[in-house]
Amino acid sequence: HHLKLTRLSDLSVCPSSPLTRFFFSDPFLVCFLFLLQTVQTHNPHFLAVHCQEVGGKNYEASMSHVDSFIKELLSSDAMKDFSRARIYLDENYKSQEHFTVSAAHSPRDAKKFKKVVGKETCSETLESTPTLEKEKFPQDYFPECKWSRKGFIRTRWALADCAFDLVNIHLFHDASNLVAWEKSPSIYSGTRQKALGYVLDRITDQRYERLPYFIFGDFNFRLDSKQVIESLCSTAIMQTVRTDDTNEVDKLIFRETDNDRKVVLQLEKKLFSYVNQDIFRENNGTSLLEFDRELSVFKDRLHELEISFPPSYPYSEDCNLGKEYMNTRCPAWCDRILMSQSARDLFLKVSLMLNPAPSLHWLSGKLHRWKEDIFVNVNLKH
Repeated sequence: HHLKLTRLSDLSVCPSSPLTRFFFSDPFLVCFLFLLQTVQTHNPHFLAVHCQEVGGKNYEASMSHVDSFIKELLSSDAMKDFSRARIYLDENYKSQEHFTVSAAHSPRDAKKFKKVVGKETCSETLESTPTLEKEKFPQDYFPECKWSRKGFIRTRWALADCAFDLVNIHLFHDASNLVAWEKSPSIYSGTRQKALGYVLDRITDQRYERLPYFIFGDFNFRLDSKQVIESLCSTAIMQTVRTDDTNEVDKLIFRETDNDRKVVLQLEKKLFSYVNQDIFRENNGTSLLEFDRELSVFKDRLHELEISFPPSYPYSEDCNLGKEYMNTRCPAWCDRILMSQSARDLFLKVSLMLNPAPSLHWLSGKLHRWKEDIFVNVNLKH
């Protein structure tokens, strides 16, 4: 079997694009075209797609496009060979208690799988859907937000004699660049560590049989802010600007000691303006991977393929500047596809059994990036 995992998030499309006006005038055009291209290129037999924040900050208005997107997707030529489909849509955005803005099969008891027949969409009361597990994080995990859409969703699948879990996750962001800079690691890193640990404990507890799992989505992993800034501005002098009324730090300005005291970096709550964005793109930004450390805490529980794409966030929302990063956050590899040791061992073991000299590229080219969309191909044979 050919297994493909895909995460699509924070999608936007240029409204002035002729293709947009001609084909599909809604925010899901980019997502739609990417899926069709990917399916046609890799021809998978099993396709798992999880969407997060498909409406972005305007989800109340944009959720109306979801039905059109699903209809167009399932009826497209590229998907004509997929005779079966299960679609789970969390459209109850008025429920702050349950809404996660995730879209993603199988009973939670691995011994009682339900055969997938036809094409079915589930969008009501996902909390009680027997073939799905969905949870939001407790409110006290991120008290700065009045309410949060962060959480995880799990489905369980059996392909022939191979069963596994797919877990889509959305962790907490950095609310302030200034706070993230204060210490290493940042308090936000600690919050994400706590939330990820919570998810791992939940999907490996005693309620259900333990299976190999993929866990993927927007982990919001960030570079160690304090240390990466100290590295980027190692020869600069820092100027602190405070507010007049509260004397709180309002911005940090890093200037060269000579060269007319040129500004190297300006840092504010939601501003990260660095003089040379090329460092994040050259050689896929690998010189900065040493500051990507949040996953190291889970090195005994989670595994990842070699990263071969530049930081996946925050790309410009201007459709004419698709390769540029916004000056809002330090670019980072927020979007990831991870797996348990058992999942990795399973695929490696199968490859070793069937191929006397297996290729090291057993996951078909490692990880790939298309804008903010990270995907991985797995050749699953039996």
